[in-house]
This record gives sequence, structure tokens and C-alpha cells, in this order.
Amino acid sequence: MAKNKKGAVEKIALQCSECSRKNYTTSKNRRNIQGKMEFRKYCKWDRKVTLHKEAKIK
Repeated sequence: MAKNKKGAVEKIALQCSECSRKNYTTSKNRRNIQGKMEFRKYCKWDRKVTLHKEAKIK
């Protein structure tokens, strides 16, 4: 049986701050980055560069 270990690297989604859609996925090392990640990325629904914040993947 496999054990459910919580590793240092986790997968996250990047959610647009304007339209609230999860447009991108990436991974994050929890040991190196403690806070929430934020990027300015292109949103294809708003058709412009917006702020994308870290969100959980369901």
C-alpha cells in the first residue's frame, strides 16, 4: 500500500484576479516559498495582462 506523504513540491493553480478563472498551473516548493505566489500573466478571456494569484487545484 502506498503512503500519502506530503512532499515539499505541490501543484498549484493561478487564478485571474479580474475574471476569477484558473488559467494556469505550476508547481511550488513549499520549503523555498512560504507565501502565496503572484504573477502578471495574460488572461485570454479578458484579453489583457492581469494579476494571477495562487489557488488550490481541486
